[in-house]
Amino acid sequence: MRWKWAVLLFAVLNVAKPPQAAAEFLPMVSRASLLTGQSTAPPARNSPSLFAGTSEGSLFAPARTRPSSGGVLASLPGDGGGWEGQNGPVADLRTLIAKAEAGPKNYNAVQNGAKIKPPALPTQLTIRQIYAWIKKTPGQPHAIGRYQFIPKTLRRVVRELGVDPRTRFSPLVQDRLANLLLAEAGLHAFLAGDMPRQAFMNNLAAIWAGLPNDTGRSHYHGYAGNKATMTWASFDAQMAQIFPG
Repeated sequence: MRWKWAVLLFAVLNVAKPPQAAAEFLPMVSRASLLTGQSTAPPARNSPSLFAGTSEGSLFAPARTRPSSGGVLASLPGDGGGWEGQNGPVADLRTLIAKAEAGPKNYNAVQNGAKIKPPALPTQLTIRQIYAWIKKTPGQPHAIGRYQFIPKTLRRVVRELGVDPRTRFSPLVQDRLANLLLAEAGLHAFLAGDMPRQAFMNNLAAIWAGLPNDTGRSHYHGYAGNKATMTWASFDAQMAQIFPG
């Protein structure tokens, strides 16, 4: 009998444990070697950067650190005038960004990598319908509109501006959403003369990957296929024309 208890005890002590991932038993240095793919962070730079990384190879990066927008939003004029008007330097700046980002499709642009397109032109959809398209088509890029909003950024600016998701993704709405990011990039300080033009340009390039920074490349050059679509000299010349003095 004594040997039977010994066999039973040995079996209990050596019973197979539930399987666990091999990485759980590796030191952190070795565990890191199991990771695949490249880091989602763009190369570090000394220029100002409000945004870091891009998801889905997008042209619009999610926020890293940014100033509080409460006071900025409170100072924006109402619909149809000021920042949201179709004329004036801010409108010209939006047009410059759109040339770098959306091309001829303008407000109805959808990133080429999206194999399954939205059910209608973006300007004909409500924001809620765009959210539904994003949810139904995982695993593909979803940058949309004149300013190539990715899902995370779109949801954030819609929420911060208090836009009803049932609102149509019209040109005016897209401009309003872009204005928030212009404000976060320092447009108020730039217009007041408190930020040099090239510093503001670097901030814009840290948001829109189609714009070059002062290195002459996209802030996200080589990341997910991003590259600047104009030279720094051209960007600087056009900014000087829009904002003389």
